[in-house]
Amino acid sequence: MKNLQKGDKKLLNAWAFYDWANSVYTLTIASAVFPIFYEALFADRDHYIDVFGLHLKNSALISFITAAAFLVVSFISPLLSGIADYVGNKKSFMKFFCYLGALSCMGLYWFELTNIYVGLAFYFFGLLGYWGSLVFYNSYLPDIAFEEQQDRISAKGYSLGYIGSVILLIINLAMIMKPEWFRIEGTATIKASDIAMRYSFVMVGVWWILFSQYTYYYLPKGSKETGEKLTRSVVFNGFKELKKVWGLLQENIPLKRYLGGFFVSSMAVQTVMLVATYFGAQEIQWSSKEESTIGLIICILIIQLVAVVGAVVTSRASAKFGNIPTLIVINAIWAVFCALAYFITLPMHFYVMATVAGFVMGGIQALSRSTYSKLLPETSDTASFFSFYDVAEKIGIVIGMCVYGIIDQITGSPRAAIVILGIFFVTSIFLLRRVHKKEAL
Repeated sequence: MKNLQKGDKKLLNAWAFYDWANSVYTLTIASAVFPIFYEALFADRDHYIDVFGLHLKNSALISFITAAAFLVVSFISPLLSGIADYVGNKKSFMKFFCYLGALSCMGLYWFELTNIYVGLAFYFFGLLGYWGSLVFYNSYLPDIAFEEQQDRISAKGYSLGYIGSVILLIINLAMIMKPEWFRIEGTATIKASDIAMRYSFVMVGVWWILFSQYTYYYLPKGSKETGEKLTRSVVFNGFKELKKVWGLLQENIPLKRYLGGFFVSSMAVQTVMLVATYFGAQEIQWSSKEESTIGLIICILIIQLVAVVGAVVTSRASAKFGNIPTLIVINAIWAVFCALAYFITLPMHFYVMATVAGFVMGGIQALSRSTYSKLLPETSDTASFFSFYDVAEKIGIVIGMCVYGIIDQITGSPRAAIVILGIFFVTSIFLLRRVHKKEAL
């Protein structure tokens, strides 16, 4: 169809709707159902397994696999985004990673400890597909929205994501707790609720592919329409573009300083969200497996629902007080959160912490993305700039997940790792304060 003009309401809504499509991955796979399913597989193994020639704790293992996937994404994203901007077809790249992630989620249906390597491969490629597609999705923001629209449409995207993912999670929760309602039957060795979890992985993939079609229908092909042939020089152009972005950062001091604070913050915020359910399953004193399953999913639902409010409130706070001051306050709340998390043991503690986490999660994610977009210089090469942003985020997550996994493996408990993540937030505050007040947007 004919491309819509920049700032067009229909185009903005179509872009934001991709959050509705893909956020089911972060909720069901990364945060809620899969971690519970994964923990249940180790119920009679005392949380340890021999894999890759090592005796690893299950939560440490998944942390290392997650870090490995983010490391791959951090390497290929600048390469692919540079290609996408050069040939003017970043939508095709976005689709590829979308479908890779969605199909891998469906593959988790067959996750078993007896074929652990296959299961981990599906988990790895699901994560790769999700984050790979976000490289191109985020890079569209300055292309489709004017600066004064970016904070609000970014927040709207996250809000749609939270709402859409909650709808599917509620359906999945009903399937897990009442499988007979959906005529889901178990076997002699597998409970009906466990089979329902496997069906939920398939539903994530279908949801993701189905609803992303609305976004693809309206998004333009790319920032250019050159359609140049993909050659060897074009492939390696991605590295040149990344080097060029690094050079431009030396001239854009506010952006460079902001990225420093964002990098350290990313070490912590994404790690906390990725490991929250594993932490809750192992460290909270649930009275039974059923209470644990229901309680953990309820906590994730609380996070998602409160995050909608957090994203909206943060957007309005940034309009009144500025982006950087607002981000500093959010990081301070996160630091206190991590300090208190060390001491929690009861389900009620976890519910309260989930509420706080949801509020600041929605705020920091939406505002971090739009702040970076607003600090960009005038350029049509937005994908390369956003790949730099994504590389900083992913490398931060690699470090955060490795720190968490190593401490969890050595001590047998992740509590000390949570405190270290709190130190990352404090460090981010000091780095963000270096962005002068007049540059605080």
